[in-house]
Amino acid sequence: MKHFRSLILPIAAVGVLMFPSMAPAITSGPVDTVGVQIQPEQQNGISYLSGGIGLDEARFVQQSHGYNLHMSFSIGPANEYLPDVNVVVQNAQGHPVFSLDQAGPLVCVQLPPGKYTVVTTRNGQERRNTVDIGSGPARDLNLHWTGEQYVSGS
Repeated sequence: MKHFRSLILPIAAVGVLMFPSMAPAITSGPVDTVGVQIQPEQQNGISYLSGGIGLDEARFVQQSHGYNLHMSFSIGPANEYLPDVNVVVQNAQGHPVFSLDQAGPLVCVQLPPGKYTVVTTRNGQERRNTVDIGSGPARDLNLHWTGEQYVSGS
């Protein structure tokens, strides 16, 4: 089932990555909970969501509150959502505090304030991004792969 779900990438949800101005239209719609296969989870005392396959799951994740790091993964010129990224979040001392295998395409995490390194790996390619989590607004980390190339945006 997981493999089948990874093949279905909704055009409307992909539009969020291509055209950020479309995000309010997607997030403002109702969520049919029958189509949502994810639930809030915890790891090492850190709350998170990972998913976003299909319009209802994408809306569910985007409408969720209480997370201070929002990550999205996409690939290619059409910015298709990418659900198979390994994620490790390391604290300032380089120790892993959170990790997920085959995460995404959307991941929301509630981290304690501090400076973190987010290590993402896909097809053996490792990327590192530094994020500073404070008491202000959530930090957005948009990770995009274009074939073998990688682009990071926030």
